[in-house]
Amino acid sequence: MSNEIYRRVEADPAYQQLVQRRGRLAMLLSVTTLVAYYAFMAVVAFAPHALSPTIFEGGTLTIGAPIGAALIIGSWLLTGWYVRKANTEFDQLTHAIAERAK
Repeated sequence: MSNEIYRRVEADPAYQQLVQRRGRLAMLLSVTTLVAYYAFMAVVAFAPHALSPTIFEGGTLTIGAPIGAALIIGSWLLTGWYVRKANTEFDQLTHAIAERAK
């Protein structure tokens, strides 16, 4: 592609909106995931007794295990949400911007 097409794409207000929205969503999901993981690790490191009660009386599985599993599943769900949004809304905007730039 020529430099002229790149300049037209960068000058398109819809492109600026796309970059801003995509970046904002990526930052929000990244921060959410990192805060959740680091909070869990902080509790494990500094207050392990908070996660040590067992789920069932006389059992060996503590509440920390399902919470850890929930963090992993939650990160998968957030990734799926981003992929769905990228494949629908963001791809439509990208296609429209590319068509206008031709």
